[in-house]
Amino acid sequence: MKVALFLTCVNDTMYPGTGRAMVRLLRRLGHEVEFPEAQTCCGQMHLNTGYRTQALHMVKGFAETFEPYDAVVTPSASCGAMIRDWHPRLAPRTAGVASRVYELSEFLVDVLGVTDVGAYFPHRVTYHPTCHSLRMLHVGDRPQRLLREVRGIDLVDLPDARECCGFGGTFALKNSEVSAAMCADKVTAVRETKAEVLCAADNSCLMHIGGALSRTRAPVRTVHLAEILASTEGDPS
Repeated sequence: MKVALFLTCVNDTMYPGTGRAMVRLLRRLGHEVEFPEAQTCCGQMHLNTGYRTQALHMVKGFAETFEPYDAVVTPSASCGAMIRDWHPRLAPRTAGVASRVYELSEFLVDVLGVTDVGAYFPHRVTYHPTCHSLRMLHVGDRPQRLLREVRGIDLVDLPDARECCGFGGTFALKNSEVSAAMCADKVTAVRETKAEVLCAADNSCLMHIGGALSRTRAPVRTVHLAEILASTEGDPS
């Protein structure tokens, strides 16, 4: 299988370690992953703010870049949902490529057929299921199934887990007060778990919640799902 990594803008500019973790993880499972340097933004931000024409250029560019690959894996459920749900609507010819795009947990569980990836992460962890992973990609409990197989982990349920954290990309800018209130509720829920680590499949949401956690001096760090799954005793996250 010829596999490509679609890293996304947020991860490329702010969380490159997540991409490196994905490569380590997939190589450990016996798969090589390529990083096409021609990749750009998926166009989600542009579409959400009304720049449909500009988004369309990115949609077509994405399809051209990733056409040669059997599977495209991304560490962002948000961008993955944009590609799978919106790219075919904007440019029907891109549907074939879009259908081969997988969020990391989908790829591991559905395509590779694994839940135990040989990870080791001896910490108390709670998982936040992001909105796009729940409501657009419908990843269900795949991330939790992967996390439960991690050796040493103490995985605890997050109260009101399905509630939005309030980020929503441009929503947080246009509706900052509502966004902050929603995030405050999420922080309260995270602190109730007594977790050391908050995990999610989107660094954008982790950035939003993590900022609020740091402002309240909560002893909780945010770690992307890929980094936990990539962690081993010999190469800890």
